[in-house]
Amino acid sequence: MALQDVCKWQAPGTQGPSSPHLPRAGGWAMPPGWDPQTFLRIHGPRLAHGTTTLAFRFRHGVIAAADTRSSCGNYVQCPASCKIIPVHQHLVGTTSGTSADCAAWYRVLRRELRLRALRDGQLPSVAGAAKLLSAMMSCYRGLDLCVATALCGWDRSGPALFYVYSDGTRLQGNIFSVGSGSPYAYGVLDRGYRYDMSPQEAYALARCAVAHATHRDAYSGGSVDLFHVRENGWEYVSRNDAYVLYSELQKLPEPGKEEEEEARWDQPEPVTLHRDSRMPVETEML
Repeated sequence: MALQDVCKWQAPGTQGPSSPHLPRAGGWAMPPGWDPQTFLRIHGPRLAHGTTTLAFRFRHGVIAAADTRSSCGNYVQCPASCKIIPVHQHLVGTTSGTSADCAAWYRVLRRELRLRALRDGQLPSVAGAAKLLSAMMSCYRGLDLCVATALCGWDRSGPALFYVYSDGTRLQGNIFSVGSGSPYAYGVLDRGYRYDMSPQEAYALARCAVAHATHRDAYSGGSVDLFHVRENGWEYVSRNDAYVLYSELQKLPEPGKEEEEEARWDQPEPVTLHRDSRMPVETEML
């Protein structure tokens, strides 16, 4: 009786709301918001998400770096979130997309990799982990799942890097950057990346790329987290303030300017011959 009054349902042929008859299946009057996905699509605010994550492979392992600001629209949800998640001793992953989806699927990936290690006696390769994650998430294609990750690891074949998206996309490469700040990070990475870099050069390049991205991208910021995956496992290198990093980078000379200055000073100065007015001018007699 009370539920019928709340739903304002009336049986056919009755005058009042208090009727002893129950409605047929699907006849209940549902309150607004009973379907959150539809309700938010129609009435919810348009929120923009943003982040900057990157990873690249080089001779000494794989570097993973990311900013720490978790933002949604014009609101900063968490200024010190960690967007690089360790999976096991030789595998980490960057996270971009919906934070809850990323955290949930990395828990699933940890469980599945642990079960396979117990069954097979060894952990799957980085390619196997990427293939497993891609296959699991592809079953939920079209259900608003949003996970974009770069799996960074070291296995029997050496350093490996894979990009996996929630629709099942799986790519292997040397450089990946994901998030709203990725175009700015790619600009720095494409200019300074070399496979035979030293670890210190790789650290500087990753910090520079994320710092420049946070300066240009409104949805990225906070600090810069840096991880290095080596043969003996992953290492948490540092966390630096992005604004301080960018300010320090602005004080450094551009890499090409010093070389241009040295080349200009190494060149001999051109010699100009001119006639001294005090010297007598010889004239030929005709």
